[in-house]
Amino acid sequence: MRSVFIGTSSLSVMTARILLRRGHEVVMVERDKERIDILNEELACGFLHGDGTRLAVLKETDPSQTDVFYCLTNNDQTNIIASLVGKSLGFARVITRIEEPEYEHICIELGLEDTIIPDRTIGSHLADMFEGHDPLVMSTMIRDEARAFSFVAREKDAGPINDLDLPTESRIICLYREDKFILPVHDTKLKSGDEVVIITHRRNLNNLAERWAP
Repeated sequence: MRSVFIGTSSLSVMTARILLRRGHEVVMVERDKERIDILNEELACGFLHGDGTRLAVLKETDPSQTDVFYCLTNNDQTNIIASLVGKSLGFARVITRIEEPEYEHICIELGLEDTIIPDRTIGSHLADMFEGHDPLVMSTMIRDEARAFSFVAREKDAGPINDLDLPTESRIICLYREDKFILPVHDTKLKSGDEVVIITHRRNLNNLAERWAP
C-alpha cells in the first residue's frame, strides 16, 4: 500500500517508520530542505520538497495511486487546509490531526471523517488506566463516554451472543477467532477462546472488568 505525509512531525516520522518496516511505500512532503536531508539518511522513503497545502505540490504525489493521505503536522490549520486540498484531489482516505478539540466539529462539517486528537485519546487512555482499566480507545470515532472493551470468551460464554446478557448501552462490534476477524450477526455463536470487542458506556467498565477478569 502507498501513503503520503505532509510535514515531518515526530508523529509523521514514527508512523512512516512503522509503515516502511511493514513493507509499505511512503512519500513525505516537507518544505524544509535541511530536514529532508537529515531524514533521508534514516528513512528509505520518497521525499518531495514543497508546501503540502499547495494544490500543485500535492498533485505531484499521485493522489489516485495513494491509499492514505496523512496530515499530521503540529499545526491544526495546516492539517485542515491540506486535508481539504487532498480530498479535492481524490485521495482515497485522508487522516487529519488536530490538537484543539474546538476544531473537531468544524472538521466533521467539512467532511473530514478521519480526524484524530492525539492528546485527548492518550489522556482518556491514561485516565482509564488510572482507574484500573485498559480499554481500546479508537481516535475520535469513539468519544465522549463511549469506550471499547475486549475479553476472551470462556467455556461458560460459549453459545449465542444474545445469551451474554450484556449491560445496557453495550454492543458486540466484532470478534476474532484464531486471529480471523468476524463481524457477528444475531445467530453468531461464541466459542471458548474467541476475543470479543464490545462498545459500551464508560460506566459499565467496572462490571465488565469484574465479569471477565483474568
